[in-house]
Amino acid sequence: MAYQITDACSECGSCQPECPVDAISEGSPYSIDADTCIDCGACAEVCPVEAIKA
Repeated sequence: MAYQITDACSECGSCQPECPVDAISEGSPYSIDADTCIDCGACAEVCPVEAIKA
């Protein structure tokens, strides 16, 4: 199952460059394309507000 970004997202952008498959898009909140996400967790590891959940 793909990671998801919750409404707790502060739109800081720290997750986007960490995604090896470019599955994260800017927005309010940012979003992860479930079809592209490879469940690596790199984005969740760098999120300062813990807004990214598996």
